[in-house]
Amino acid sequence: MTKTEKRLEELGIILPEAPRPVAAYQPSVRFAESLVYVSGQDCKKDGKLLYKGKLGSEVTVEQGKECARQAMCNCLAALKYSIGDLDQVKRIVKVLGFVASAPGFGEQPFVIDGASELLISLFGENGKHARAALGTNELPFGTPVEIEMIVELKKE
Repeated sequence: MTKTEKRLEELGIILPEAPRPVAAYQPSVRFAESLVYVSGQDCKKDGKLLYKGKLGSEVTVEQGKECARQAMCNCLAALKYSIGDLDQVKRIVKVLGFVASAPGFGEQPFVIDGASELLISLFGENGKHARAALGTNELPFGTPVEIEMIVELKKE
């Protein structure tokens, strides 16, 4: 068991299988050997969205935070599929979080904290990252949260 897999187990997280794309894109793309761009992932668990709808109307901030955490688990699954071993992660560079928001909802940063807190718990200082938390009127298939990220890998 790798160091990162052991930490995931300590956190009570079992990564799902890598999500399959629903359109014409790759789950992740490796760039210049040391960077991986992970495509946006939703909050599906066992093939079903944790919640459906918009923050500030159908979905609470706490539920949204749970969605962000699950979306990050799906990002990590896509990353692991791409690189084979999460111990290759040198640091998380950037997280971009989209939150389907009802009019007047402005708590996107607190929602995306669900993803950021997971990365910091998993990778420590190397999990701290640049981030944007954006509100949008709609996300695909009714998901309340979508997250993508950029990861730097250790040099081989």
